[in-house]
Amino acid sequence: MPTLLIVGGRLIDPASGTDATLDLALADGRVAAIGRGLDRSGADRVIDASGLIVAPGLIDPHVHLREPGGEHKETLATGSAAAVAGGFTTVCCMPNTTPAIDSPELVAFVRDRAARTARCRVYAVAAATKGRLGEELAEIGLCADAGAVAFSDDGDCVASAGMMRSVLRAVGATGLAFMQHCQEPTLTRGASMHAGDVAVRLGLIGWPREAEETIVERDLRLNRAIGCRYHVQHASCAGTVELVRRARAEGQPVTAEASPHHLLLTHEACETYDTAAKMNPPLRETDDVRALREGVADGTITVLATDHAPHTPDEKDRPFEEAPFGIIGLETALALYAEALVATGLIDWPRLIALMTTEPARLTCLDEHSLGRLEVGGPGDATLIDPDLEWTIGEGDLAGRSRNTPFIGRRVRGRAVCTVVAGRVMHEQPQMAHA
Repeated sequence: MPTLLIVGGRLIDPASGTDATLDLALADGRVAAIGRGLDRSGADRVIDASGLIVAPGLIDPHVHLREPGGEHKETLATGSAAAVAGGFTTVCCMPNTTPAIDSPELVAFVRDRAARTARCRVYAVAAATKGRLGEELAEIGLCADAGAVAFSDDGDCVASAGMMRSVLRAVGATGLAFMQHCQEPTLTRGASMHAGDVAVRLGLIGWPREAEETIVERDLRLNRAIGCRYHVQHASCAGTVELVRRARAEGQPVTAEASPHHLLLTHEACETYDTAAKMNPPLRETDDVRALREGVADGTITVLATDHAPHTPDEKDRPFEEAPFGIIGLETALALYAEALVATGLIDWPRLIALMTTEPARLTCLDEHSLGRLEVGGPGDATLIDPDLEWTIGEGDLAGRSRNTPFIGRRVRGRAVCTVVAGRVMHEQPQMAHA
């Protein structure tokens, strides 16, 4: 395999605390050397990373790749193309497919299909209940043995408290995390956006914060005697942040994630019935955005995840109440996180990189495979970032199959300019082609 040498970049590896100008050599799919003034003579390609950040390959623990069953929206191939365009070298796909990823055979299908078609590493998050129906436990132990990296019924909440207790016990026995889609279904029937003054003006049924908060509170109470690793997906409101903050202070094994749209947008984005701004959980209010950002800054929220949810134009081009929930995010996430968190002074680039590498690797136990870090002998995954590159998000920047995002036309700063997976350049911006 060709040898790749990346020289002169600001190498940031939160796992080891490294933040220095260093060279990085990759060979045979792994990290061969890290140091100053590495020998260039044996390299097949040398990339000058002056002015760039060299980070471990970014990891997204929450994406929807739609395969099997939804290939008209996205596939493992197209979704992984979107991932590497955004700087991600590893993604974890959710099980709300058709059929649901609820058996070891389907976990193996994702693994084997990704090995043949994907441009980055793809791991499956398996369903916790059969068919994601919340009625009967899935084959949790066997799915873990087959390579599932976490469990979730994402897209739906495990609504029954009794079933949730069984899920926590079964998943807890594997040592993996359960990722909860926190939505009390009886509080959201017919709802299509946040319950606030915008919904009233538009004549739409509102989705209250309590639908999220009551599930978080219930699950944390159930889990006190069980101790399963519990993860709140796509937190959207201030009350959730406070519940997680208190539980972490008590020593509970709970983590939470925030998505780009919830860190930047409010329900006012829905004012024109723009279905690109219709998502689950819904965009909320300024105080919620502020609380989420503060939660990231103070360490309450430890993971950033896109919830990349592709849909076709025809599906999104329906009346607001009928259009599906969801937004794509892989190609644009890094710049949007930087806008919400770094440009505002809440965190710095090393912490942002940790939230997108070491922390999601820890959540999904991929740190046990040395993903999310740069170390000699470890996986040769790296993301080169230009923190100062200004660009306008356009449809031409979207490498996946779908286009459903309200961020088209937004001027942003910061971009992944080169994505390396197992020592191979899988995506690069034109200015890097001759670097």
